[in-house]
Amino acid sequence: MLLVTGHEYINIKSSYLASSTKNEMRHVILIVFIIGSFALKAQNDALEQAKKKFSGNDFAAAKNILNKLLEPTAKNKEAYVLRGRAKMALGDLYGAIGDFNFALDIDSTQADALNFRGEAKISLGDDEAAIADLDKAVKYNPNYSEAYTNRGFAKYNLEELQPAYFDFSKVIELGKPDADKYFNRGVIKAELGEFISAIDDYSKAIELNKADASLLNHRGVARYNTGNYKEAILDYNQAILIDPKDAVKYENRALAKSAIEDLKGALEDYNKAIELEIDPETLNLRGVLKNNLQDHDGAIADYTKAIELDGTVPTYFDNRALSKTEKGDFAGAAEDYSTSIELYASDSETYYQRGLVKLQLNNKYDACLDFKRADELGSKDAKTAIKKNCK
Repeated sequence: MLLVTGHEYINIKSSYLASSTKNEMRHVILIVFIIGSFALKAQNDALEQAKKKFSGNDFAAAKNILNKLLEPTAKNKEAYVLRGRAKMALGDLYGAIGDFNFALDIDSTQADALNFRGEAKISLGDDEAAIADLDKAVKYNPNYSEAYTNRGFAKYNLEELQPAYFDFSKVIELGKPDADKYFNRGVIKAELGEFISAIDDYSKAIELNKADASLLNHRGVARYNTGNYKEAILDYNQAILIDPKDAVKYENRALAKSAIEDLKGALEDYNKAIELEIDPETLNLRGVLKNNLQDHDGAIADYTKAIELDGTVPTYFDNRALSKTEKGDFAGAAEDYSTSIELYASDSETYYQRGLVKLQLNNKYDACLDFKRADELGSKDAKTAIKKNCK
């Protein structure tokens, strides 16, 4: 039997202790790994549950799930972005931006967070800051269609129409054809005065979504602006069949009918539009039509109602003055022209017309003052009136 020396015993004991410690550490690592796996699975399950709630438009429930997931120190950038989107849907734009900031603190190149933060800033009216975010979003994801769309909206809001056109064109290049993509670019083209090209985009949008009355209405407006009044009326007819409760479509059709001198049909459309929605501009337009139909009392009634709804528009006073002039109410006409001038003092035609009315009132001195002011503002008719009346 061999004896073990003290040193050997110590070495054996130390070896045993080392082996024991390693085994314990393996157990600890395994336990931590298992706990971490369970925690990660729980986070993923909660995130998927929140996604389902979000997809079902139950934004409050999605937000509540994500609140629990992110407490107290979780750093899940996807969860922050999703909670930010839920807050946006609930109208909490500043809270949404806060969550997108948290996501970007974790990963500054995350295109989704940049895109949605840009979208929130657009909703808050901060279009320039939105563009800065969206520039980064498309930098980190050059095929991010939604980011180009949002940047197009921001540029449109800033009246940067040509850059907006390029963004909406890029969106059309990316992904599948979509009615909204062509519609957005069509709107920009129309704003740029490119109505024929806008009609092409609206037509493509209509091919993709024949049930959208708004698309037909916009194409009708573009056709009206190219002088194709009958084609415009056909578009308005179809739009009204789909959506018979929209006053604007009847008003647009009335304008097109007036252009082809279907005044009776135009009056019917204005009547319908006003039945659906009492709008001062529609009342003004119907007043113009009634005046052309020699219904001066009806015209004056419409202008008066328009002024009651919005007394800040000089045109309404000008038009009522014209109808009063037709009826021989020169004093009333002069009063309306004076109010119009108080609202907008740089219209040569208003001074000229008031001058004519003052002549009818035998107030030649004041009439000549109006003609001279109209002449200063560039009225050729006023120059002729001065030579004739102001010697």
